[in-house]
Amino acid sequence: MSSPTLTSLLLPLKHRTRALPPSSLKPSPSSVDSTPSPSSSSKTNSLARLLRRMRSRHRRPHGNRQMLALARLCTAWLAPAWDLERTSRGVAACDGGGRRQRERGSPAGQPKRGKSKAPRKAKDSVLKQKSPAEFFAENKNIAGFDNPGKSLYTTVRELVENSLDSSESISELPAVEITIEEIGKVKFNSMIGLVDRERVDEALYDDYETAKAREKRLAKEARNQEIQAKNAALGKKVKEATPAKMKGRGEASFYRVKCKDNGRGMPHDDIPNMFGRVLSGTKYGLRQTRGKFGLGAKMALIWSKMSTGLPIDISSSMRGQNYVSYCRLDIDIHRNIPHIHVHEKLEKKEEWHGAEIQVVIEGNWTTYRSKILHYMRQMAVITPYAQFVFKFVSDTSDKSMTIKFARRTDVMPPVPLETKHHPSSVDLLLIKRLITETSKQNLLQFLQHEFVNISKAHAERLIGEMGPEFQPKMLIKSLTDQQIVRIHQLFRQAKFEDPTGDCLSPAGEYNLRLGIIKELHPDMVATYSGSAQVFEGHPFIVEAGVSLGGKDVKQGLNIFRFANRIPLLFEQGADVVTRTALKRINWSSYKINQMQDKIGVFVSIVSTKIPFKGTGKEYIGDDITEIATAVKYAIQQCCIQLKSKIVKKMQAREQQERKRNLSKYIPNAAGAVYDVLKEMAQSHALKKKRYEDEDANLLNKVSARLITKDTLTEKLSQHVEQVDYEMALEFATQSGVSEEPREAIYIQSLDTKSDFIEFSNSIFCFRLIR
Repeated sequence: MSSPTLTSLLLPLKHRTRALPPSSLKPSPSSVDSTPSPSSSSKTNSLARLLRRMRSRHRRPHGNRQMLALARLCTAWLAPAWDLERTSRGVAACDGGGRRQRERGSPAGQPKRGKSKAPRKAKDSVLKQKSPAEFFAENKNIAGFDNPGKSLYTTVRELVENSLDSSESISELPAVEITIEEIGKVKFNSMIGLVDRERVDEALYDDYETAKAREKRLAKEARNQEIQAKNAALGKKVKEATPAKMKGRGEASFYRVKCKDNGRGMPHDDIPNMFGRVLSGTKYGLRQTRGKFGLGAKMALIWSKMSTGLPIDISSSMRGQNYVSYCRLDIDIHRNIPHIHVHEKLEKKEEWHGAEIQVVIEGNWTTYRSKILHYMRQMAVITPYAQFVFKFVSDTSDKSMTIKFARRTDVMPPVPLETKHHPSSVDLLLIKRLITETSKQNLLQFLQHEFVNISKAHAERLIGEMGPEFQPKMLIKSLTDQQIVRIHQLFRQAKFEDPTGDCLSPAGEYNLRLGIIKELHPDMVATYSGSAQVFEGHPFIVEAGVSLGGKDVKQGLNIFRFANRIPLLFEQGADVVTRTALKRINWSSYKINQMQDKIGVFVSIVSTKIPFKGTGKEYIGDDITEIATAVKYAIQQCCIQLKSKIVKKMQAREQQERKRNLSKYIPNAAGAVYDVLKEMAQSHALKKKRYEDEDANLLNKVSARLITKDTLTEKLSQHVEQVDYEMALEFATQSGVSEEPREAIYIQSLDTKSDFIEFSNSIFCFRLIR
């Protein structure tokens, strides 16, 4: 093959590549004299086959694939033999990827340069900062506002817990009324002043149904109707078909949440900051609190601003005030300050103290209805001294409901007290803060009064151990960073007495038992309240209750968890209570069937620091040995109490079964014995066989009909009763059950208007209602 022939083959490709003139193909001396290699011969054959195929079809290689194959074969075949100048952009483009490259306006013989791909210069980073309100608005899932349904539940929970804290702070029996009102789209638009408009372009909306989708839906409904008709003809139960409702993503549900209580109320001037400034409140300090983040209703206001844009309404009145404070406000997210719409004092028309809060938010009642009701029920269990009235108001009458959780007792737990830090629980930053805030002058006074369980003698020993540069009278403000580190190291290494649980306020074994009985109505219940224990320098108390049977209780384990007297409903599987009840308790050893019996496990943990895990703070980790051991021990103590009751119940059931079996054969046994005695009496009377003494007297009574079949039946029944009692007593003695059975006592709910006389001492309280 000569070079002109090759050039003529490449000329038809000029619409994609620039053909090279024959003079540009210069033979290389080394390649002319060289013998073709097997690889070059195979390339020549491939090129020839490709050319013959194109020639036979009478067409040019217009396709990208044919052009790319031809160009590669030509280049591979010519590379060993010719010094081909690859200055053409077209050939290079074909060799690289087969893309069409046209060089228009570029000078002949010069390649067109591509665009330089230099990296973009990064913009200078600007230092920014966010307010606390802005942070929680962007990370609302941390505070439990993951979605509209969870947000509705969290809003109810925050308002209820604030109301309980407010009432308990003044030792007032809580009375909380919570109302959720469903707001339709038309009503919501009228509230914000938005006029409804008819749709112009239906296809623009997410719930638009195309003709094909509508045809498919109608066909499916027709098939379902045919199936229901066949089932009805066969006599099977037919469910009513509900039409499918298409709901677009943009269609939301709105609810007005209102909570009213009889608590302390709020000072008039503090209301804006208490609701419109995040991380501001009255519950900060080292003490047992219900709150988990210090947000309260502030997060509900942030969610309201994000979902509806509407403000929050607050009405409050304190004892001794002759006015009601009314405030309507929202929050400036970026500056974390309240934006006040109305703040005024209104006339007080009734004798009332407490707070009433109203907020309109986006929510989902359908998906979180069970969670909200479950929360209210568990709150009624752990606070039987409170009265809750829950209302759901809807335009549809069948969806509306009212549930009242009545008060069962007026015994309230003590108010939690603020305590001081234990030396083993402080860190370096906390020590520096305490030094800055303390009013004490010298080191000795600082150690005595800012920490618990450090007496004067103990403080002097600690100062002596710190080193010669430390003196009892040295100024606390003059400590250097190195000296503070030395104090911290000594706190971690020294031995201190454990803190007491005086600052804690558990629900109490009495209240826990009443709450379980009031809400679940179990067949058996046992409760236990442990003593104060310590983890990482923080005191905690574990209370437990175990019930068997009851209303609305499923078979198996039903676990109810409480932390600082608030229910925990989410992330149950990883909680220390769940893992202990499932894996560490041998229920069968306590005569309890874990799979078939209806078991309720109630565990309440109170502490100045609850070791929550996860961002949502919905469960307590299983990695703290002290808490896990205390939970297991408390549940075991309840099971031991139940075992004695179960044994008594089994004893009574066996006694009844044994008595029933014996009583069933008494008539037959009495008849058989009487027939034998009758025959013996006849033989004795005919002197065929003589009996003497007692036997003769007995037979004479049978002959005189002083002893009949009924007499024998009565005597046998009495004997069965006596034997049954003796066997039961022996069984009870062997099993270690020495308690006499007690009758159940049912305490009616109290009426505050009742007139009664009270007799009380340090052990009991007796009230005689007139």
